[in-house]
Amino acid sequence: MLKIIEASSFEPTNLFTPLDDTTIEAAGEIVNSVRSEGIPAIRRFAEQFSERTSNQPLLIDRDQMEAATDRIERSDLELLKRVAERIRNFADAQLGCLSELKTPVPGGFAGHTIQPINRVGCYAPAGRFALPSTALMTIVPAVAAGCPAIILATPNPSDMMLATAFIAGAHQVLAIGGAHAVAALAYGFEGFDKCDLIAGPGNRWVTAAKKIVNGDCGIDMLAGPSELVLVTDETGKPETIAADLLAQAEHDVDARPFMITTSREMADKVNAQIQIQLPALPTGNIAEQAIQNGGAIIVKSLQQAVEICNALAPEHLELHCLDAESIASQIKHAGCIFIGHQSAEVFGDYGVGPNHTLPTAGTARWSAGLNVFTYTRVRTYLQLSDVPDSLVQDTARLAEIEGLIGHQQAGLRRQPKNK
Repeated sequence: MLKIIEASSFEPTNLFTPLDDTTIEAAGEIVNSVRSEGIPAIRRFAEQFSERTSNQPLLIDRDQMEAATDRIERSDLELLKRVAERIRNFADAQLGCLSELKTPVPGGFAGHTIQPINRVGCYAPAGRFALPSTALMTIVPAVAAGCPAIILATPNPSDMMLATAFIAGAHQVLAIGGAHAVAALAYGFEGFDKCDLIAGPGNRWVTAAKKIVNGDCGIDMLAGPSELVLVTDETGKPETIAADLLAQAEHDVDARPFMITTSREMADKVNAQIQIQLPALPTGNIAEQAIQNGGAIIVKSLQQAVEICNALAPEHLELHCLDAESIASQIKHAGCIFIGHQSAEVFGDYGVGPNHTLPTAGTARWSAGLNVFTYTRVRTYLQLSDVPDSLVQDTARLAEIEGLIGHQQAGLRRQPKNK
């Protein structure tokens, strides 16, 4: 059951849990081993975690992915194609919002071009369950962005995951997971070049490894554990709310499902529904533990609920209230907002369009979810042909103020009299 929490005693900062030192230390040891040893370390960890035997290849190419499409149900193959198309349509629409720029500046022109990141590693978990949805969510936007090399890293790749990688447009599959997969993507190994960017969610060791390699390559964000905040008034449907909270709770034991409500009676009804629905879930043992991480926060008004949401900056925010659109307009910080009780977070999970890889632990205050822009770079340029003396003099004086006389002299060489 969700524990009942009065808003006056709720501390939002309790949710901003950083990676614990033990996890970071363990992930760091794995990353350092892969970085220094390469394939021997990768093989060692792959066997330790029952991902690959010594005679199985680490890399799987497109013809093997394509072969897997014949080994899955035809209806599932068509499903993958439909979902990939929906994700691609949204990514294409996003990319259309960003255009190249050329604008006049003193002495010429400046602007920017939109460049795809050259080599990207997409991570899709496959621990208790393989997640083809995450493979689609990470690969398809990279294809839309025009990335020339896209590698999916996933442990124990099933026919479903290989077929998904093919449909989505990956060029290779790296058949390992965990911190050693992140390290392999970041640093490369014999026969495999390092990636420029790593994107996608994972468990705490994957997240810790991404934190460690950040700077040696790019990362999208630190994503996990999963969070849901659901805001409701007396008009919410307890059965639906309970189902949404349990759907989030079944991710893993570290998931954090919260409800914020103006009605104590609603909280009691939702708890009753959780008790009814939980035993029927095959993942009930996981969800039951995760439910304990969350709670039902009782507020005096929806305005107080908005304030708590903005303090939490949750990964997923569902709004089950009469004035959902108005409430959504007041939310400053959230990974993705689901407006109205029909807009289930699970539809976002399974490819209606927006990405399901989203910032957690309050990082939505400064970062966004994975999207087509994640895989692009805005590269600026400057092209001057007739530099005015006023620009030369401003440059020279600023350089002098900063004590950088070499800069000053370089600018003065462009004086009109020196042409």
